[in-house]
Amino acid sequence: MKKSLFGYGKTTKAIAQTLAHKMGNFAIYDDKFKEKSCDEFGNWLLPVSAFEPENSELEIPSPGFPPTHKLIKQAKNLQSEYDFFYDVMPKSVWISGTNGKTTTTQMTGHLLAKIGAQIGGNVGTPLALLEPFAKLWILETSSFTLHHTHTAKPEIYALLPISADHLSWHGSFKAYTNAKLSVLERMGENNVAILPKAYENFPTKAHIISYEDEFDLAKKMEIDANKISFTPPFLLDAIMALSIEKILLDSLSYELLNSFIMEKNKLEELFDTQNRLWVNDTKATNESAVIEALKRYKDKKIHLIVGGDDKGVDLSALFSFMREFDIELYAIGVSSEKMMAYAKKFGLNATKCEFLPKAVEEISKKLKLGEVALLSPACASLDQFSSYLERGECFKKSITNLKE
Repeated sequence: MKKSLFGYGKTTKAIAQTLAHKMGNFAIYDDKFKEKSCDEFGNWLLPVSAFEPENSELEIPSPGFPPTHKLIKQAKNLQSEYDFFYDVMPKSVWISGTNGKTTTTQMTGHLLAKIGAQIGGNVGTPLALLEPFAKLWILETSSFTLHHTHTAKPEIYALLPISADHLSWHGSFKAYTNAKLSVLERMGENNVAILPKAYENFPTKAHIISYEDEFDLAKKMEIDANKISFTPPFLLDAIMALSIEKILLDSLSYELLNSFIMEKNKLEELFDTQNRLWVNDTKATNESAVIEALKRYKDKKIHLIVGGDDKGVDLSALFSFMREFDIELYAIGVSSEKMMAYAKKFGLNATKCEFLPKAVEEISKKLKLGEVALLSPACASLDQFSSYLERGECFKKSITNLKE
């Protein structure tokens, strides 16, 4: 019987490369494989059509494999990465939500590194590469992973606010929300769930700490927000990280938290040779992230680059919200026409650029000191880029290439 992996991405590669010598070779199926071959570890690389469910004893999908994929529908022994490693998983904190997962995970890891905690999951390190004898795993947990997980559970589940995202993958906002909440059904009396107030009555045996906003959570956890150097939208991330520290260690390390350095590509401020402000917010792939970015620069005229793969989400509410701002739009990506249609519907000035370097050029013709050029696209990047990181690098390179 074969042990099967679906997709040859970071998660499944790590499993295949680290466990092939212990468990025997894996059969790895991916849409990009057209004929049978082997990788350097002896694992079989096979086209999707070669999968035989009756000859497979285990199937682990890459987190992004949608439930509609042929392989997922055929699988009879499907396990998520989390379920597969649950037997060796130490105590864990899972962090999820629509925005802020990565920052909260990194902040929490920064605070708890002193006890030997390791961070992983969607933040970049697959579970196969984490140390099973670590004191604690802090896992950024996506809705994709939660959808496929049916056994594993954390000791602490920290859920940031939920807004519409990945609807083309999940099928509906309800299904997306249900994926985020599903782990609560498995949590026990000794577990803790920090949840937005809207979900405080969701059935679970876990002890629930609910919150309306960052200030409400700070009050409930007796955290002094005035001692925190981060401002919205990162203040909630910081308070969530401190809350996790307090639950686990009964301490609040304000000074250590304030020493945390934010990652690039999230409200990353840059200045060109004319000292004009450009902001790389390429990680803002949904409307709630863009709304937070717009709030941050509400006192400036905003030149906003928007568009890409909209993931099937209706962005009408976002464009309606934009009417409160002094704003001009620059549409890029496969959804350029749709972005232009939104702009027209809500009476917003917009320029169709299609490509990011073109948008930077167009903004540069108008951008003045005291204004802001903001790449906060509300869409995923895979229509034109390999990742949001590549989109951010393209943005920065385009600024560098501007002529005065």
